[in-house]
Amino acid sequence: LNIMPLFHIHGLIAAVLSSLAAGGSVFCTPGFNALRFFHWLSEARPSWYTAVPTMHQTILPRAARNADALATAPLRFIRSSSASLPPQVMAELESTFGCPVIESYGMTEAAHQMASNRLPPGLRKPGSVGAAAGPEVAVMALDGQLLKPGETGEIVIRGPNVTAGYEKNPDANATAFAHGWFHTGDQGVLDDDGYLRVTGRLKEIINRGGEKISPLEVDDVLMDHPAVAQVVTFATPHDKLGEEVAAAIVLREGMAATEGEIRSFAAMRLADFKVPRIVLILDEIPKGATGKLQRIGLATKLGLAKPGLG
Repeated sequence: LNIMPLFHIHGLIAAVLSSLAAGGSVFCTPGFNALRFFHWLSEARPSWYTAVPTMHQTILPRAARNADALATAPLRFIRSSSASLPPQVMAELESTFGCPVIESYGMTEAAHQMASNRLPPGLRKPGSVGAAAGPEVAVMALDGQLLKPGETGEIVIRGPNVTAGYEKNPDANATAFAHGWFHTGDQGVLDDDGYLRVTGRLKEIINRGGEKISPLEVDDVLMDHPAVAQVVTFATPHDKLGEEVAAAIVLREGMAATEGEIRSFAAMRLADFKVPRIVLILDEIPKGATGKLQRIGLATKLGLAKPGLG
C-alpha cells in the first residue's frame, strides 16, 4: 500500500519500484488521507505499507474507530523512513497493528535506502535506523577521520548507488564529496552492532549561547509525556543567546496539558539549557509537501521570527 507522493523518492523507490522489482504488486492511493487509510487497508489488503512518521502519527488516533479493518489487515510489517521515528510511536504502531515496525534511513542521493533495521528474526532497535543496507555507512569527524562506535560525527556513505555528483553545482559537490565519501549532512553515531542512530541534521542543531542541543533529544523526552501526540523542537532567534529552544506540540485527542506543565516535565529529564523556553500547543504542526516536519523555517511560519531569521 503506497500512501507516499510519487514525486518523492520514498514513495517512488521504496514503495513502488522496489515492490515491482521484487515481483510484487502496488496499490497506489491518490495521496495521503488519514480519513481514508483504513478503507484503503481493507480494499487493498496489503502485506506492508511505508510512510513518514507524521503519517503514522496521524493514522494511530483513528485506529480505535476502525477495529474491523484492523482485525482483518494482513500486514506482515510496517516501514518508516524519511525522518526519525520516535520509539514511543514505534511501540504504539506495533501494539495497534500487531506486526513489526522497520525503521529505515534513506535519501535521494543514495537512490533512497542506506540503512535499515531487519525483519524478524533479525535485530530491530527502537530509536535506530538500523545497519547499512546498500552503501557503506560510517561516521566521520570534521578532519575526515572515521570515528569508532559510540563517537558522534557526520554520517557519510559510499557505494554504487550513491550519486556521482550534482549537475552544474561545483560548490555543492566540493562540500558533499570529501575524503572519499559522500557527506549526508546528518549527525549520528554507530553502536557496536553497526546500527546507526541519527541524532539530527547538522543544520538543525540548536546553538544556545554556545551550548549545542540536538532537537531530537528534546523530542524524545517530550514524547514521553502522556498527553503529547506529536512534537517538533526547533531553534528560534534570541537577541543575546543567538538561538533559543522552542517546541511545537500537538496533544492527544481528549487530553490536556499546559505550556508550563510541558516545561516542568522536560525540566525533570533534561539539563536546564535544553528545556524549551517556548512551548506552543497547536492543533496541527505545519509540514512540508512530503508530509515531513521541517524544523528549519518553522520559527518564521509560527510567527516567532522575521522571514530569513528562523
